[in-house]
Amino acid sequence: MSFSDWLPHITRLCDEIRLRTRDALSDAIRTGDPELSRPLKRGAGDFTYGLDLPSEDCLRAWHGARAREGPLSVMTEDSGWRHLGPGPKGEVVELPGFDHGGPRIGFDPVDGTRNLMADLRSAWTVVSFAPAGTGEPRLGELSGGMIAEIPTTRAARFRRFFSDGDTTWLEEGALGGASEEESPPIGPARVVRTDGDDRPDHGYFPFFRYDPLQRLVIAEWEARFFERLERNENAEMHTIYNDQYCSSGGQLVELMSGTYRMIVDARALAARRSGTNQIFTKPYDIGGAIVCARAAGCELTDAEGNALDFPLDVTTPVDFCGYVNAPTRLRLEPHWLAVVR
Repeated sequence: MSFSDWLPHITRLCDEIRLRTRDALSDAIRTGDPELSRPLKRGAGDFTYGLDLPSEDCLRAWHGARAREGPLSVMTEDSGWRHLGPGPKGEVVELPGFDHGGPRIGFDPVDGTRNLMADLRSAWTVVSFAPAGTGEPRLGELSGGMIAEIPTTRAARFRRFFSDGDTTWLEEGALGGASEEESPPIGPARVVRTDGDDRPDHGYFPFFRYDPLQRLVIAEWEARFFERLERNENAEMHTIYNDQYCSSGGQLVELMSGTYRMIVDARALAARRSGTNQIFTKPYDIGGAIVCARAAGCELTDAEGNALDFPLDVTTPVDFCGYVNAPTRLRLEPHWLAVVR
């Protein structure tokens, strides 16, 4: 079965994750319950907070239900890869590995937990879809992706981006309230394409560096990059804006929309060069989001300008540089590479 065959099932799962997560957030805000924002355990990929639990429950139930009909492998940041399929008596059984003929699907159910649990900014469910294969998939094997919004309790609408690798579509829907059944998407899905402007200013050009231990080195690269833009591209510095969105999927949504003209996440590169172990983006955070962004016209490389590729797992450090379109990359990448190399 292809990504398009699985799309209705994945969409319903993302809808349920959005509903259950916003229910939990709304209840915690109303009652003043602090448990939602406390780290409960260290999962396979990251800390699990109270806000993550409803989505993990949704995923486990969904995986079991789908496995009754056919085998599939599912990866989450909490559990890593699990392989399930139907047993001889209709029960769900654990499978020994990937070689079962079903799809391989990675999920970050709540990408941006820290923002959302403060009711500050949307989180996103990031889905990375690979067809059947005999081992752990890599980025280049993904044939579909989805980025589904989990808005704050004050939002009136949600967005959902999905791609088959060739085209990216956007659906928008109205929220009926955090504890109410929500309406279906409003109107038909529309194709998402980035603009062709290569301007070096008048927009957001974030260098992601929320971790205090990495701010100095990344800020130095950032300052040298913008010095080059001012000197060589006549960029107007007062029209270059910053944003620190703690969600890799959310960052690529902003890139596809044209709000971000360029985004650099060089945390893993900084950690390698300093020999330290810091927090960084991981494959499950961003795989499906990259599929959507590329099909919409964005250009993405690793932080040193190389082809971006990685195994879809919960541990591999990922650094990346994203450009809103090919002309922007052509104009700005030489300045970034002159700095970072």
